[in-house]
Amino acid sequence: MHVSRTQCARITLRDKIIGMSISVLQETINANYLRINECIERACALVGRHPSEVTLVGVSKTHPVEKIRAAYAAGVRHFGENRIQEYELKSLGLKEQKHAVWHFIGHLQSNKALKAVQLFNMIDSVDSLDIALKIDRAVEGVTRIPILLEVRMDEAVTKSGFDVDAVQDGFEILMGMPHLDIRGLMCIPPFFEDPTSARVFFRGLRNLRDALVRRFEIPLPTLSMGMSHDFEVAIEEGSTEIRLGTALFGARGDMHWPQQSVKTAGGG
Repeated sequence: MHVSRTQCARITLRDKIIGMSISVLQETINANYLRINECIERACALVGRHPSEVTLVGVSKTHPVEKIRAAYAAGVRHFGENRIQEYELKSLGLKEQKHAVWHFIGHLQSNKALKAVQLFNMIDSVDSLDIALKIDRAVEGVTRIPILLEVRMDEAVTKSGFDVDAVQDGFEILMGMPHLDIRGLMCIPPFFEDPTSARVFFRGLRNLRDALVRRFEIPLPTLSMGMSHDFEVAIEEGSTEIRLGTALFGARGDMHWPQQSVKTAGGG
């Protein structure tokens, strides 16, 4: 089935899922996952890349455990959450999803660094030297936690993240933090109706990564960029990790499951 770029950018759960049975939920997420993979394959083909170079992170924040179980059953293995307490509660109902990799993708408060290190496999949104230091101090023993540095590519927009100059100036300090495994960079460009308008930001992050690799002679294999509306363009510009919420799970808040279901392992 051919899927146009416009369709890829607007992939969504078209049917309301309130009251939907688990089996229909599974079928819907399966279909979304297949369409996403087709879009990934096409974007990679355009620039001579292999789809295996791109990791899909299902942005499961605000979505219930039933959707996460369905995505896991469909084949998704990486998930992103942005609130410590929300994920801690959800994790009680996700004991059987043993091979899931959990990414923290939100702004991390300094007093939550220890809890984030304990709960998550990766922290994808390290946005300052101060937070990096707090994470480094929270890790015990010889363990190193994988992190990504969040870079604010659009200086006109007020949001969290390193400035481009701050990343370059502070990178040597970051490299000296013994418990941080710096895997790469992440950015969230402004939203554009035309996803190709984000290309300049994706290209800028890739160029910054390449400059850091040359200067400091270390591998930075991960470029986390691209969301539901622009991930094809991001892949064309070198993204190795796309963060998809709506494209995979549907709009937030379109399903209301009983709260007790979060506490029940298995099922789905």
